[in-house]
Amino acid sequence: MKRVLFLCTENACRSQMAEAITNRLLSGRVEAYSAGTSPSEVNPFALESLKEIGIDISGARSKHVDEFKGRNFDLVITLCGGAREACPFWPGQGKSIHFGLDDPAMAKGTKEEILSSFNAVRDRMINELVPLLKKELGVEGD
Repeated sequence: MKRVLFLCTENACRSQMAEAITNRLLSGRVEAYSAGTSPSEVNPFALESLKEIGIDISGARSKHVDEFKGRNFDLVITLCGGAREACPFWPGQGKSIHFGLDDPAMAKGTKEEILSSFNAVRDRMINELVPLLKKELGVEGD
């Protein structure tokens, strides 16, 4: 089983969503985790966006990168959109890449407009990030 760690600053939106989507869509082939340098709380819009596609992360919590020190990952992916420098560097083993995503938590507007921003990030993860993971980790299947 391949192991991937998704990193973002707060571990509240993008990394939580990437972890859940990966664990659902690549179950049995990839084991995903997520963390941040300044963990906060899981964003309720991330919960709602994933719930729309049948993924429940209501029990998820934001984790600090220190919880994963000494653990090896086949791949570490930073997700902090335009602020890559704000994302942590992972000094462990394995390959490290950046997959920039806009922060949906910065969206303004109505509840529907904000949720739409989360859904756009979610859909990009499904359509672009999951295929990238398959390629980078050498895993097959749907």
